[in-house]
Amino acid sequence: MQRFALFIISYIFWLLLTWSAEPGSIIAGLAVAGLTSVFFGRYFFQNAGKFIQPHRYYWLIIYLFIFTWECIKANFDVAYRVLHPRMPIKPGIVRVRLNLRSPFARTMLANSITMTPGTITVDIVGDNMYVHWIYIVSEDPVEYTREVSGRFENYIKKIFE
Repeated sequence: MQRFALFIISYIFWLLLTWSAEPGSIIAGLAVAGLTSVFFGRYFFQNAGKFIQPHRYYWLIIYLFIFTWECIKANFDVAYRVLHPRMPIKPGIVRVRLNLRSPFARTMLANSITMTPGTITVDIVGDNMYVHWIYIVSEDPVEYTREVSGRFENYIKKIFE
């Protein structure tokens, strides 16, 4: 099941990457996805049964909209800070407590935070993630955890755990 799930994801990725329905591209995609799943299938998807649960795709679509909206807001926030004459920044590294257990879900959260302008994930140590933030809004760990990861963590938990 792990290899099959990786085959499907690899093939879909190939089709999106090439954006071609020509027979040569389809055959090459099948070959590449097959080789990828044979050689790397055991390293991915510890619980591949989750791959076929439709409610996870529903939450993924909602998450993509929320992530896009948060990125747009963060872009305007960073642009404001850069263009403002006094450059109102208060940078620092905050420790965010994680509620996610799976390594894949944690990686997705870290990548989501890093891809949002104004933040970058520095490290994950145990149940804590360290994030460099362009403007720390509060010294309260609960508030800045909610501000940094709360936007994404609940949805990622519904999708990947």
